[in-house]
Amino acid sequence: MPSFETIGYAVLGGIVPALIWLYFLLKEDAEHPEPKSLIALAFFAGALAVPLAIPLEEAARSRLALLGLAATSLPVLVSWAIAEETLKYLAGALFILWRSAVDEAPDYVIYLITVALGFAACENALFLLAPLSSGQFLLGFETDNLRFVGSTLLHVVASASIGFALAFSWKKSPLARIVYAAAGLILAVGLHAAFNALIISGGGSAALSAFFLVWSAAVVFFALFEVLKYFQYRSAA
Repeated sequence: MPSFETIGYAVLGGIVPALIWLYFLLKEDAEHPEPKSLIALAFFAGALAVPLAIPLEEAARSRLALLGLAATSLPVLVSWAIAEETLKYLAGALFILWRSAVDEAPDYVIYLITVALGFAACENALFLLAPLSSGQFLLGFETDNLRFVGSTLLHVVASASIGFALAFSWKKSPLARIVYAAAGLILAVGLHAAFNALIISGGGSAALSAFFLVWSAAVVFFALFEVLKYFQYRSAA
């Protein structure tokens, strides 16, 4: 059983990197800030999704193991990605996206990324518990740094896929919005599964490919966010 001190360090190590990404995200939309209470709620909602994802992923692993599939096989990785990306989207939809404060297309991206950062913070804290509990603080620090530039950013770009789908279909019919959201979720799952498959396959080149994938997606998505803001706020001017 980890000590309270170890848990505290793990929570701190999970939250701080996510808050750094959140700071840069909110700076991107500083001219049209969202209510801080809703940002905090979105972050907390994302963290709440983690304890729901763990049993779902374990159930998927157990079921697929009965078919002779290893825990590192692609079907298992895809099932885990489906669980996490669906739960992050549902957390945003249930807690945030129906509120009147979500009144501009960029808001969907902001809030879903915030949910993703809450999810990443909780997930990162869980990953840090093992090395910190055994006194491997250097390993914990390295793990935190790698997840900061890898897994945390992966959660951001994956949830951003759904956010952009909702943003660009903002004024379309309900049926069209469902189609767009489904496409965004499929893209999120694809990015998530591809990243995990590259990381788990081992080897330096595979790991570099995983980081190249997620950083390339981040560059594209941040450029898209600037385009989205331009058209949103130009039309509102």
